[in-house]
Parts: sequence; C-alpha cells; structure tokens
Amino acid sequence: MSELSRRSFLKKSGMALAGMMVAPTIVPPSVFGKAAGAGHTAPSDKLNILGVGVGGRGAADLRGMETENIIGLCDCDWKYAKGVFDRYPNAKKYSDYRKMYDEMLKDADAVMVATADHTHAIIAADAIVNGKHVYVEKPMTLYPYESRLLTKLAKKHKVATQMGNQGASSAGTRQAINWLRNGEIGEVTRIESYTNRPIWPQGMAAPKEVMKVPKTMDWEAFIGPAKFRPYNSAYTPWNFRGWWDFGSGALGDMANHILQVPFRGLELGYPEAVIGSSTMLMSDACPSAQKITYRFPARDNMPKLGLPGCELTWYDGGLMPNLPLDLPEGKSFDGNGVSVLYGTKDTMVVGTYGYNPFLCSGREPEVPQLCRVVPNDHHQQDWIRACKESPENRVPCESDFAYAGPLNEMITMGVAAVRLQGLNQWLDWDGENMVFTNIPENATVRDVIEDKFSINEGHPTFDRTYTDPVNAREFAARLIKPVYRDGWTLPEMPQV
Repeated sequence: MSELSRRSFLKKSGMALAGMMVAPTIVPPSVFGKAAGAGHTAPSDKLNILGVGVGGRGAADLRGMETENIIGLCDCDWKYAKGVFDRYPNAKKYSDYRKMYDEMLKDADAVMVATADHTHAIIAADAIVNGKHVYVEKPMTLYPYESRLLTKLAKKHKVATQMGNQGASSAGTRQAINWLRNGEIGEVTRIESYTNRPIWPQGMAAPKEVMKVPKTMDWEAFIGPAKFRPYNSAYTPWNFRGWWDFGSGALGDMANHILQVPFRGLELGYPEAVIGSSTMLMSDACPSAQKITYRFPARDNMPKLGLPGCELTWYDGGLMPNLPLDLPEGKSFDGNGVSVLYGTKDTMVVGTYGYNPFLCSGREPEVPQLCRVVPNDHHQQDWIRACKESPENRVPCESDFAYAGPLNEMITMGVAAVRLQGLNQWLDWDGENMVFTNIPENATVRDVIEDKFSINEGHPTFDRTYTDPVNAREFAARLIKPVYRDGWTLPEMPQV
C-alpha cells in the first residue's frame, strides 16, 4: 500500500471487481487484508467526509453519517456550530470552505453541504469537479441554472449524489408512488399543495442598522457569492430563508419535501407555463404568503397510468386550497402541509415528507412493489451506500441529482414567477433552454423597498419606496442564472 494512495487503490480495486463481473460493488474488507466481524466496518472501508454548514440541518445529516470518518467541519458561525464541533473533536475546524478544500479535499471522499441556500451550488460544484461525492441539503440550489449545472456535473464526473429531502427515502413515499403507478387513483389532472411555512420572518424591509460582526462569525464567508451587505443578526442563523439573496422562502424550504411525490410519481418534468402572486412583493425579503400555479403538458403514459396534462397549485403563508372535507375515519391532514392529488378514480392525500399517504375513499389497496426499497428508510446511509459502489454498477439514490435537479429547477422557476408577478400574465417556460419565452420586450417590473403609512383623521396615507423599474427580460435572466460578485465563479456547464 505504500506506493498507492488510498483513493487510487480503491479505484483500481473497484475496476478489477467490475471487470470480473463480481456482484458486490462495495469493496470488501478482505481486499485490504483486514478482517471485519459481523456489524463491524473496517477502517479502510469508511468514507472520509467533510461537512460544510454544520450548525443547523447539517448537524442532523452528520449524525446520519457517523458510520464514516468525519474528518473536517466548516461553519461561518462558530457559536452556532459549537455543539457539532464538540461532537467531532478529531475533525479539523474551518470558517471558510475554500480554506478547508485547499487543505483537506485531497484526503476526502465526500462532502456534505448544508449552508445557507445561496452557497449550495458553488460549494457542491467545487467538490464534484474534484471527483467528490456530494450530499446537498434542500433546496438543492437557489436558481434553476445552478440546479442544471450540478445535475450535469454529477453525470460527467460520475459521483454519487443526494439532495437532503429525506422523505424521498421513506416507506410512505414508496406507497404513494406505488398507488399512483398502479392506477389506483386514475389519471391526475389537478394537484394542490400547501405548507404551514414560513415560521421565520418574511415580508419585511431590509434592516438599516449596521451591527458589529461577532468574533465567532466569518461574515465574508457567509455572504459568499451574493452581493455584499453589512452584517445584521436578522440574516442568520436560520432566518436566511426569508431573504431573496440567501434563500427562497417557504417554497424553497418545503416544496422539495411536499412536491416530490407528485413530481416523481407522475413524472411531471418541465412545466410549460407558470403564474405567481403574493402579498406585498418586497425587494429584499420573500413575501409573507404566496400562490404559484404550474401547468404541465401531457407525458408518455405508463403501463397502468395515463399522464394527461395537469395543473399544480402551491400555497403557503396561511393560504390554503379547498381541501377535501370528507375524510376517512381516523385520517387527518399533516399540519406541516400536504399534497392532494385528484384522480379520475380517487383522491390521494400525502403528508409533508411523503409520510402517511391515504385515499379519500378509505381504500387501502395492496399493490406490487414498483419502487426500490431503502433499508430502514435511511436517506444519508443510502447515499453512503452509493458512494461506495462503482459508477458502472451504482444504484442511484432516491434523490440523486438526476431526479432532484429537475425537481428543484421547477421549484426555483416558481420563485422567479412570483418575483415577476407585476407582469400580470402566465409565463411560458422553455425548460430545455431555461427561459421565459413570452415576456414583452419593453416590459418592466419593480419591487417595494419599504412600506410605511400614517393615519390622518381616520384616513391612511401610504408612503412606499420602490426600486427603479428594470427590464423584465433582463431581470428574469438574473433570476434563472445568478450574477455572482467578483471573485466567485461556477464551472462551465458541461455538454453531457
């Protein structure tokens, strides 16, 4: 072993196994001359994993990966991440992922990314082009172009990928998709979905106060590729979801959970048109509530299920669809949100993470198993399993980027539709080329920077400050493909 690096040896061993057509694709302990008892993973079989963004959701993801070696941790807020740093005392600690990559990426096999949404793409892309497997929390990216890029990079570099919408690996999701594909509810032409989010602040003006950056915070690392702004505690931790530059509101946070069953089960693909509306559209913060409707064209039929054109409507911030009121005894709606799929034979309700689906008729049909089963519904371990398989024989994860990328593209173009609502029209979408095709040439849009009013003798006087009008086509292009600030770039889109 002295003349071969660990990674090159793994690669050559995997190629040899593939050439001999040996069924197992995980390199066994015996290859390394180390015995491993039942239930024991030899050290040589473990992945070396880096974690980027570990103070929030990343902490839970890492706990699901503790069968492996957690060798490096990065978070821009060391106070927020202290508990995670303490949990893995042998891992090297960083505040800027670029420094960690410079020093440790060569020793890593895989990277877990759970930073604020606006840095998912660039951190994951840098790992993928270096041949590292990646697990990226939802939403996969903030913009459609970034999702397409990660999807193609993953295919080119043949790495194992997983988006962190953990319900995709659940038994509930499998049951719901099995019912759909077995034709149990018939053809679906209408889907309505909602969430109880946001549960963080949205719909406000940007704070004017400039606060001192805490000693435990690397503010430059948090801002990353976004336009620079002074530090304020309103932006992070967690509340980043409510700001356009860092998150995508309730839709970005929850739609990858709530819409994954209809998107996968009905193979929705690219929408052909979308329209969005919301409470007051602010220039910096996502709206308090919104409604987005997507139209999907007919798709090729499945063996037991026709796939006609359908319409999907999303609600959040307290807005609700007219849900079925006549539910089977003992059944109720998931308080976090649901998807309701209206079929020609029956109606199906699916909980937020794909959990506890039921048919409004009360039937509980037993159908063939049409989906692969993830052992113990373990989303992170399913990714680890895929990381250890050879590219030629790898079974894709349940939220592999080949699936997660198009789902997240659909969600993020819905965000763009909300921000273009001032056009007051359906927006036709060319999914292949990622462009809205029917925005009038000279149309403009603007947002509210700040909204104030006063009362004089019982009458309100509104005092709203607006952004300058901008060309709607140019604005739409920036909502699809972001413009990063100087010093931050993405790899080129590969042709695969």
